[in-house]
Amino acid sequence: MTQTPTDRIARSDRPDRPARTAGGAVVPVLAFAGIVVAVMQTLLVPVIKDLPQLLDTTPSNATWVLTSTLLSGAVATPIMGRLGDLYGKRRLLILSLAVMVVGALVSALTSDLLTMIAGRTLQGFAMGAIPLGIGLMRDMLPREKLGSAMALMSSSIGVGGGLALPAAALVAQHADWHALFYGAAGLGVLAIGLTLLVVPESPARADGTFDLPGALGLSAGLVLFLLPITKGSDWGWTSGLTLGLFAAAAVTLLLWGAMELRVKAPLVDLRTTARPAVLFTNLASIMVGVSFYVVSLVLPQLLQLPKSTGYGLGQSMVTAGLLVAPLGLTMMVTAPVYARLSAKYGPKVTLILGLMVIGIGYGAGLGLMSAAWQSLVIAVVLGAGIGLAYSSLPALIVGAVPASETGAANGLNTLMRSIGTSVSSAVIGMVLANTSTSAGGVQIPTMHGFRVSFLIATGAVAVGLLLALFLPGRAPATLQLRASSEEEANLERAEAALRGFRGRVVDAQGTPVARAKVTLIDRRGQQAGATLSDADGGYALAVPAEGPYVLAARAHGHGPHASAATHAGQDLPVELDLALPGADAGSGLGSGPAGGTGAVTA
Repeated sequence: MTQTPTDRIARSDRPDRPARTAGGAVVPVLAFAGIVVAVMQTLLVPVIKDLPQLLDTTPSNATWVLTSTLLSGAVATPIMGRLGDLYGKRRLLILSLAVMVVGALVSALTSDLLTMIAGRTLQGFAMGAIPLGIGLMRDMLPREKLGSAMALMSSSIGVGGGLALPAAALVAQHADWHALFYGAAGLGVLAIGLTLLVVPESPARADGTFDLPGALGLSAGLVLFLLPITKGSDWGWTSGLTLGLFAAAAVTLLLWGAMELRVKAPLVDLRTTARPAVLFTNLASIMVGVSFYVVSLVLPQLLQLPKSTGYGLGQSMVTAGLLVAPLGLTMMVTAPVYARLSAKYGPKVTLILGLMVIGIGYGAGLGLMSAAWQSLVIAVVLGAGIGLAYSSLPALIVGAVPASETGAANGLNTLMRSIGTSVSSAVIGMVLANTSTSAGGVQIPTMHGFRVSFLIATGAVAVGLLLALFLPGRAPATLQLRASSEEEANLERAEAALRGFRGRVVDAQGTPVARAKVTLIDRRGQQAGATLSDADGGYALAVPAEGPYVLAARAHGHGPHASAATHAGQDLPVELDLALPGADAGSGLGSGPAGGTGAVTA
């Protein structure tokens, strides 16, 4: 059967709830994919200071090994999310991981700077796995399991980062540093295999085509914006190059936004993004990203500085990694705690609570920098707060956007976090450099620089709290009950659409007709089902058995209409639009939606 644009719209706008159930292993496998992405991001942290020697280059050139991954990840995240919405989230998840594996192998086989940058650029594409995993969970999991699952997926970046630090440090201390990339490639292959075995493809698809001009415009704008942020300390923050790139980024992103508002199927729906629930969540995400990265930059350096400085804690690379690891482990533990709190109070409250805990952690950290065990306490407290905050973000986004935009919307949210970590890296790097002192001809950070960094993180948390207060509150109990009943109705409709008829009720001009009564009549002339069309005219009715049926539609102000159709009994929907004539027109059995016979067979 030829599909019309109307059919595609009806299909893409099907309900938000899952149309396929998922096995119990799906959530751990998707979370493992997120942890693999975090490992890819973190594996070079223990050898950052040695990169110039390892790659036989200057320190400023060596930073491109990290910058390239950041830029490609920022570009790939919203693009992969949108492609997943259009063509299948599982398919794009596997593609993201596969590109990462190729990049890891490229890096593992070289010590050449340019080849290493190319490999790290490919590895950055794995960042798309986070929004794709969250989108798969929304499409497949029942409502009661969705909150904790999304919390675990969202926290996987911190979990993987915390676990990867000591592991990468151990490898870097006792083996060739290229083994780090072989390990990342192996984890990527394992994640791909588990995804193929355990995770089913989501049937949900967005309408439209991929917005290539929008993707190119967003990519250019992000690169122009993030490049001076990451390299500004090397180039000079007031240099012509830095200011010129910031100006070019502003112009490019403004032009891109104007273009996206005119596109029928944009890469990022800016109107949806402008909703308070989405806008303030994304802005708060930047602040959470800033606060997360500060502790990752400060604690390992403080722990590894020699005691001869008077404030360094003199720990080895591996011990420092183990002391910071609870940051990620605590984030994992908070995922089920978040689910219970969110179910009772809503994700807005858990976001505010998480930010308050982060603020307490940084505030206490200002006075807890004199012993290794104190760093462990800071890591645990901050991990709990960041875990709660990170877990709240996807729930706030998912609750504010249509199902067909889940991947793209969470991709944008993940991008906001990445921008936060980029800004944090640039600002804290500048602070530590400007407050450093010389020891034996080597510039080392000072305690003053560490404390200023914690104060900056505390300020970011305060801004995040202010933004979170502007988020829409939880609906009153009566509205929640109404929404819950609507979700149940949507779930029934989704299940019906798998084996039955679905389409849209429209008038003679093709305009959707809401609340039209659609009745299913079997071969004996008895009613086999009935429903009301939704706001966009969509309807779905299950069939009790295969065979011929008649679908009759009627609505106030329109004439009645009936179409004959046959269902062959397989688990596929028959697409059938019902066109109502004007009130003074008649309609006979068999008049199809476009004047055809109306006889449709699946």
